[in-house]
Amino acid sequence: MAVSTPHKAMILAAGRGNRLRPLTDVLPKPLMEVGGQALIEHHLLALASAGVTDVVVNHAWLGEKIETKLGNGDAYGVHIQYSAEPEGGLETAGGILQALPKLSDHSAPFLVVNGDVLTDYNFAGLAKMVLPDDVLAHLVLVPTPAFKATGDFGLENGRVVAEGEWTFAGISVLHPSLFDGLIPGVEPLAPLLRQAMAAGKVSGEVYSGLWDDIGTVERLEAARRHYQK
Repeated sequence: MAVSTPHKAMILAAGRGNRLRPLTDVLPKPLMEVGGQALIEHHLLALASAGVTDVVVNHAWLGEKIETKLGNGDAYGVHIQYSAEPEGGLETAGGILQALPKLSDHSAPFLVVNGDVLTDYNFAGLAKMVLPDDVLAHLVLVPTPAFKATGDFGLENGRVVAEGEWTFAGISVLHPSLFDGLIPGVEPLAPLLRQAMAAGKVSGEVYSGLWDDIGTVERLEAARRHYQK
């Protein structure tokens, strides 16, 4: 019997973090600290705990500071490869496409985590998830937070649909075939996901535990206060 091995993971860390300025004028958003650790360090430790030891980190703005902070990943129990992008970044799909040779042999899915979210989600289930043949992506959804007017997606019979009450958590398992035909360059992920949803090829789950999108100074300070309790 073949042994299921943990997927590789990618942490998206290339965003400029404009809504966190002036903090992000001197420090990239994934290095903002909550609970004594940078946001990206929380992810690395959680991935290692789930058995995921091969991690790709993309970066653009102040990316050298991310590499200096994290090094080769030994301190977190993982091996890190970096995917450097132009200063303006390549958007999510463009960044993943550039990093794809480091993530998959074009047959294995991989785990993707936004570097600017804070969560206690257990990655163990996703780490060895086998996607059905008709599924190109599996998304983790969360209850829509108060700072958002509407949700991103819905969930019907285990499949994600383009409209609904849930918010995408920035945590997913993606199959490399999702990016077939994509031209290298600046490309967002949402259109690819919505196209796959329209074909019924995106599965999902809802997570109701700790999850915060650290997108503004106010939400960063709120997260820090939560960790001090």
